Amino acid sequence: MTSILRSPQALQLTLALIKPDAVAHPLILEAVHQQILSNKFLIVRMRELLWRKEECQKFYQEHEGRFFYQRLVEFMASGPIRAYILARKDAIQLWRTLMGPTRVFRARHVAPDSIRGSFGLTDTRNTTHGSDSVVSASREIAAFFPDFSEQRWYEEEEPQLRCGPVRYSPEGGIHCAAGPGGPGPA
Repeated sequence: MTSILRSPQALQLTLALIKPDAVAHPLILEAVHQQILSNKFLIVRMRELLWRKEECQKFYQEHEGRFFYQRLVEFMASGPIRAYILARKDAIQLWRTLMGPTRVFRARHVAPDSIRGSFGLTDTRNTTHGSDSVVSASREIAAFFPDFSEQRWYEEEEPQLRCGPVRYSPEGGIHCAAGPGGPGPA
C-alpha cells in the first residue's frame, strides 16, 4: 500500500461495526447511531450486510486458536451487521473510548455510560467493534468497503469535510460537504 500524504490537521478514519445483537434491536441500533452523531463523528460511509462465516474467519484470523474465536465467528455471521467508516480528529481512540472496554462486566463498572456498558450483553455480544490502530483501520475499512479508496477520500472528500460546512443526510445516513451553492452531493 502506498503512503497517503495527509495534512497534520487531517481527519482520521476508523471502522465501526454494530454487531448482530444490536442490529436486531432497532432502538439499540438507533441509540448507537445517535451516539455517533452526538459525539461529532462524521459518517463517511455506511452499509448493512450479512457477513458470511468465511468472511468472519478471515477478518478475525489473528484470533484463530483462541478460546473465543469460534464463538465470535459464529455470532458475527448470525445476523445483519452495520458497518461505518467514521471520520474525526483522533477517530480511532475516541471511538474506542465511546465503545468502552471489550469486557462487558468491566465496561459496566468503569464506563457505565459507554456503548458496551449500556448495551453489551456478553464479551462476544458487546454491541460494537472498532479498529485499534491506523493500520488496522485501513485493512478493516478495505474489508467492508472494497470500493472505498482511502487515498482518493483524503485527496477529494477529507479537505471539504474538515473545512466545512458539512451536512448530515438522514436519507443516506452519511455526512457530505455542503458548499456555498447549497447541499453537496448525497
